[in-house]
Amino acid sequence: MTKPDNVDPATSVRLPTTSREESIVPVTLHTLSGLTVWDGESDRGTATVSWSGDRITSVEPAASAGEAASAPSEYSVIPGLIDTHVHLDSSAGAKPGDWMTWPLITPDSERSIHVVAHARRAAAAGVTTLRDLSGSDVQLSAARALDAGLIPGPRVLVHGAVGMTAGHGDLFVPPHYPHRAPVADSPDECRKLVRQWARSGADGIKIFTSGGVLSIGDKVGWRNQTPQEIAATVDEAHALGMLVAAHTHTAEGVDIALEFEVDSIEHGTGIQERHWETLLERNLPVAPTLLINDAIADRRIPVSDDAAEKGRAVVTERDENFVGAAAAGVRFVLGTDANGIFVRFGDQLEELRLMARAFGWSAERALRAGTSDAADAIRLTGRVGRLQPGHGADFVVVRGKPWQDIDTLTAENIVAVVARGELVSGALPA
Repeated sequence: MTKPDNVDPATSVRLPTTSREESIVPVTLHTLSGLTVWDGESDRGTATVSWSGDRITSVEPAASAGEAASAPSEYSVIPGLIDTHVHLDSSAGAKPGDWMTWPLITPDSERSIHVVAHARRAAAAGVTTLRDLSGSDVQLSAARALDAGLIPGPRVLVHGAVGMTAGHGDLFVPPHYPHRAPVADSPDECRKLVRQWARSGADGIKIFTSGGVLSIGDKVGWRNQTPQEIAATVDEAHALGMLVAAHTHTAEGVDIALEFEVDSIEHGTGIQERHWETLLERNLPVAPTLLINDAIADRRIPVSDDAAEKGRAVVTERDENFVGAAAAGVRFVLGTDANGIFVRFGDQLEELRLMARAFGWSAERALRAGTSDAADAIRLTGRVGRLQPGHGADFVVVRGKPWQDIDTLTAENIVAVVARGELVSGALPA
């Protein structure tokens, strides 16, 4: 007797019956019509945005003059914002407590939940892509959960740090605490650590070419690693297809970053006129992190006397250098250094407004710095940052037209946020 097709011949176990049609997951096409669309580069007028899952399928002009005339003028659609420099591993609770010791005493499994909470808070403010610089397995785990769609939220990229013992990245941990992030103190150790980050699934590498502001006991002008170590790190990262972001607050640090051909400058306080030609020739992105250094310098949040003094020095030098650099066309993109404490997730909107004022930019130039240009800066061209067919379905519905008036881009004016094709905040207009 012949067994039915739905019986496993090896076990005689009856299998579920499914037809080919039943096995296909239905895909829903969503549309948002009659709103003004700014696509990341230009005003498209009244249009219809259609998406299916995490993919924009079309952005079409209004079908008729009547539809265009009936558009609710108070609403517009822009791409989701992209913050190229954040730190998600901090307490997302109402009382963050001691921000420096919290990661040391909180288990990784618990910290990853806080990472997701920060990421979702950012998404609610319209930031649908975040790049964490100096991540760990905590951020990588959270990023994988978001990628898998287990939790609705933004896209998260993670860079692993390669720094030296007693360098900026190492000095956020008290000196005698035994559990520390890995460091590298020779060219070979640098290569090995880059390879370990690649094996872990990191998207890129972060290096340090100067000291920092919040690190304990160092000076901003301290050298971090030797030229041989930095050369090995950058070479190995590029060989593995990984971007390299360079933290620097000094002119000498910018010199080193440019010499070894990093892919972005983080902070960039020490950028001077002698750097402009190379920065422009390479079109190298710079994340200016304005808000956080202002907050430290002004002691808006409790910091040590040493950190406040370093912060004031950094802001003074930055203000002297950035105006000329921006006028020369240096490519500043949105990068806040947000960690939920000094700069909250959602403050990216204020950072864009501050960039526009500080650099004398038009509203549209500022908005490009947080959307299309930020996407290009972190190698996400064609995936996010623009409202175009084939791109990811990340966009924000907002009252006003922020590409004409950046001051309208506030949390209060955000009506709805869609990330990866799912509504993560607010309600879409009917």
